[in-house]
Amino acid sequence: MTTPVSPTTGRRGRGQTPGLPTPPTGWVVGSYPTYAQAQAAVDHLADEEFPVHEVTIVGVDLMQVERVTGRLTWPKVLLGGLATGAWLGLFVGLLLGIFTQPMWGVVLTGLVGGSVFGVVSASLSYAATRGKRDFASTSQLVAGRYDILCEPANAEKVRDELARLGLK
Repeated sequence: MTTPVSPTTGRRGRGQTPGLPTPPTGWVVGSYPTYAQAQAAVDHLADEEFPVHEVTIVGVDLMQVERVTGRLTWPKVLLGGLATGAWLGLFVGLLLGIFTQPMWGVVLTGLVGGSVFGVVSASLSYAATRGKRDFASTSQLVAGRYDILCEPANAEKVRDELARLGLK
């Protein structure tokens, strides 16, 4: 037996498992090409004291976008590993140095040890790819458009307000 979904809140009754994702409910009152525009529209509604707790921004046509930031070479990989390891070693050295005298010996040991560890781990990681990923990149999840949904009771009022300001 299933628990009915409330048409006004979109939430299940008492037997709902907490933390499970639920699809959004409501009517589309506006559609925007960027998240910033959708956010600005909802911000305007909040400024005008509309019941924004009934509003949801939904990203539609989701895409994972990987932007290539540059080519990876052995010198870049080794330098990056050295820098990362040095910072980690310095941090650990400073933490341990608080409890020892003289402090500089422990800090220097941490710095050198971290640098070596960083170079070795970066080298092994890059060598494991065997040239199949010779580039650096960043990934993000973006939507083709952003719809604003509103519960039916106030949907027309919200749609009219957004249209009045040219935000629809």
